[in-house]
Amino acid sequence: MKILVALTYYTPYVSGLTIYADRIARAWVKEGHEVVVLTSQHTPDLPKEEVIEGVRVIRSPILFRISKGSIMPVFWMKAIHLVKWADVVNLHLPQFDAAWVAWLGKITKTFTILTYHCDLVMPGGFVNRIANKAILWMNDLAGRFSDRIIAYTEDYAKHSFFLPKFAEKISIIQPPVELPEIDPSEIAEFLNRVNSEGKHPIIGMACRFAADKGVEILLEALPEIIRIYPNCCVFFAGPYEDVLGEKAYYLRLKPILQNYIDSGHWKFLGSLSPWEMTKFYQIIDLLTMPSLNRTDAFGLVQIEAMMNGKPVVASNLPGIRIPVQRHGMGEIVPIGDSQKLADAIIHQIGLHQAYQEKTAAIRTFYAPSFIAAEYDRIFKAHGIK
Repeated sequence: MKILVALTYYTPYVSGLTIYADRIARAWVKEGHEVVVLTSQHTPDLPKEEVIEGVRVIRSPILFRISKGSIMPVFWMKAIHLVKWADVVNLHLPQFDAAWVAWLGKITKTFTILTYHCDLVMPGGFVNRIANKAILWMNDLAGRFSDRIIAYTEDYAKHSFFLPKFAEKISIIQPPVELPEIDPSEIAEFLNRVNSEGKHPIIGMACRFAADKGVEILLEALPEIIRIYPNCCVFFAGPYEDVLGEKAYYLRLKPILQNYIDSGHWKFLGSLSPWEMTKFYQIIDLLTMPSLNRTDAFGLVQIEAMMNGKPVVASNLPGIRIPVQRHGMGEIVPIGDSQKLADAIIHQIGLHQAYQEKTAAIRTFYAPSFIAAEYDRIFKAHGIK
């Protein structure tokens, strides 16, 4: 089967959407399918074409950006040829170009399946409001032109402002999650390198530094946590200084962050490889995800933490609350409530609960090969082999 995966950003850009797309693309290659990814050349140093673990990646130059959106005429032209080539088109939304590619799929009778990651909620400002409306309009058109739509959970599908419009097209498939196996000696070396001060307990946060992630809620919760655990530290894994569209947010919080960095209660680890992320989950005591809005629909990092036996404290958002509820590993707290966040983190640390007996089942449930097979069942049900 020939599968075209189309999305605005792809690896090495780091987000839950790009990680999902990379995992499912590689899983399809392992199943024997031919996979091409059409995406943006989001930094000039990236090659316009390369093969990554069997996945052919074609990158289109960005003519200009509007907020986080990318205008790429070359992308639109390449899509014409690639949609004709493909047996299946897999679009990842939200995406400005999705309507064009989905329309091409409709007129060429190429089976088009959307993977819907989250509702788009952009920061305030005139330009962002215009960009937000444009992308939402294009996403709606893509929904109309598509054959099927994949959502992560029933919970998010019910509460999304996009998905209920297309209820008859929706299938629920959990996201693919995997992490490499790491030798214990490597974990010990990593711990010594990043925690030479012997900080304990370690509160993990793994994401892009972005306004929707609720970093300020954790910052507001820290004084109470420090009062109970004076030697605690937040380890933040992910890009933080130059995140596209989030510089103003980072600069606003930087003075507060600097105070906690200077006092030894906050440490930025930067973007970590999959191998380093496995080590990260092994050394933290828990992961927190204090997200503020529906731009987070699930949180793959929650599953990664649980695969390593670590509990999660997450916001009570549709989709986000599902991993903790499904696997019984952690607590759900009200959105934006720093006191409840502090209380839950303190409580979970105090439990010292080990969840190792659950990790094998969780790894199997989210295995990319299993998720790829779920997609394949949909393809075959529509006569595609």
